[in-house]
Amino acid sequence: MIHWLAELDGRRISVEVPATSANLGAGYDCLGLALDVTNRIDLEVRSWSRGEIELAVEGEGANELPADRTNRFVRGLEAALGAARGEVPPGAGWRIAMTNRIPLERGLGSSAAATVAGVVAGNALAGERLTTSDMLRLAAEIEGHPDNVSAALMGGFVVSAPTETGVEAIRFDVPRDLRAVLFIPELRFRTSAMRAVLPSRVPFADAVANLGRVAIGVAGLATGRHELLRLLTQDRLHERYRAAAYPQLPRLLGAAREAGAIGACLSGAGSTVIAFADGVGTLTRVEAAVAAVAAEHDLPGQLVIVSPRNEGARVTARG
Repeated sequence: MIHWLAELDGRRISVEVPATSANLGAGYDCLGLALDVTNRIDLEVRSWSRGEIELAVEGEGANELPADRTNRFVRGLEAALGAARGEVPPGAGWRIAMTNRIPLERGLGSSAAATVAGVVAGNALAGERLTTSDMLRLAAEIEGHPDNVSAALMGGFVVSAPTETGVEAIRFDVPRDLRAVLFIPELRFRTSAMRAVLPSRVPFADAVANLGRVAIGVAGLATGRHELLRLLTQDRLHERYRAAAYPQLPRLLGAAREAGAIGACLSGAGSTVIAFADGVGTLTRVEAAVAAVAAEHDLPGQLVIVSPRNEGARVTARG
C-alpha cells in the first residue's frame, strides 16, 4: 500500500500570510489585528528524501531561520497533515522558499505567521479537511496563545480566547479609512524575555481599567466607532512593566498621541510601536513626531504606513 504522503510527491503549494499586531494596548493576549505586510512561502513535497528540509529565505530572517523541524512553518505544516491525514512519516522532506517582509522579534507576529502558513499549506495538501477552528487550535497549540495566530489566519480584527476544547475567535472587518504608522526599531525583543518582566500579580484597579477599555474598544470597533481606539490602546497591565526594558516606549507613545494619533500602543511584545490615524495629515504628523523622539534617543529604525488587512492567510498557487 502506498503511503498517502507518497501520493503528494512533487506537489507544490504557495501561501501568503499577513503580519499581525497583538494586544492593541489593553487587550493583552486576546486581541489581534492583521496588517498588510506579508510573507510568501512556496512549498514542494519531497516524500522520500530521508527527512531532508531544504530552506531558502529571502528578506527578513535570511541566514537565521532553522532548516529543521523546529522551524515554525514546518511544525505547522506537519501538525496540519498529521491532524488531517495521520502520522507524517520520518522520511518526509520539504523544499521551502520564503520571501519574508515581516521583521523578526519586533512584535509583528513573524512566528505566528510562519506557523499559520504551515498549517494552511498542510491543510491544502490534505484536501482542505480541516476547518478554520481546527487550524486555529493547531496553530495556537504551537504558539502558546491565540492572539496573533487568529488574526493571521482569519484577517481583520479578531477577539480570541482559549477554551477547554480549543479556541473561540470572533472577527470583523476593520474600517477602510483606518491606517497605522509603524515605528520598527532595529532593537529586538524575544517574546519570552518581554513576558518575563511582567509581574505575577497586578493591582485590582489596573485589571478593572483594562477590562473596561477592552469592552468599550471592541464594541466600538465592531460598530464602526474606531475613534474608541483612543481608549482601547491605553494599557495598565503590561506596557508600564515592559518599559523597564524599553525606556524609550513612553516617549514614543506620547509623541504619537500628541501628534493626533487616534491611539498608540506597543505592538505585541515589541519593539514596534503602532499608532492609528484616519487622515493623511495626521499620519504625516505622527510619523514626524515619532521620528523626532527616536532620533533624540538615538534609536534607529524604520517608519512605515500600513493598512489593516481584512484577508487572512491564503493559498495563492497550487501545482
